[in-house]
Amino acid sequence: MSKLIVVSYDDELKAEQVRLDFLKMQKSYLVELEDAVVAVKKQDGKVKLRQMNNLTAFGALGGGFWGMLIGAIFLNPLLGFAIGGAAGAVSGALSDIGIDDNFMKQLAEQMKPGTSTLFILLHSDLSDKALAELKGTGGTIIQTSLASEDEEKLQKAISETGTEIK
Repeated sequence: MSKLIVVSYDDELKAEQVRLDFLKMQKSYLVELEDAVVAVKKQDGKVKLRQMNNLTAFGALGGGFWGMLIGAIFLNPLLGFAIGGAAGAVSGALSDIGIDDNFMKQLAEQMKPGTSTLFILLHSDLSDKALAELKGTGGTIIQTSLASEDEEKLQKAISETGTEIK
């Protein structure tokens, strides 16, 4: 079962730094990420979602490949590539995997300008090693689907500045 963690930060860059920490932990097999999105509220009040995966680019690449293949059958691979790429880009832009974009935008609208929020969707639990990696990163938990005890451990870890987690 997936677990959602939403943490807010007082500046625009901190959420991106912590997302990089999560990506490093994934490479070390400490966590299993399904999605990690950073929402930034600019000084002018506009909200920008920075997705982990660019679905538009993936769709364009896949659509271009299939369009070129089908175009080769009909003796016009360049036209097939162009049409397939455009169709793939549109379908990629319209698809939404992981955390719901509307949910993230609604939560981000409540943020103060110049702040950021990290949305993490995990397949795994946060181990003690993962909590140790997050120690001292700061931030405030806005929402989680973790058990109360695990949520308290996470908030303690991100708030602490020492070297030990109990």
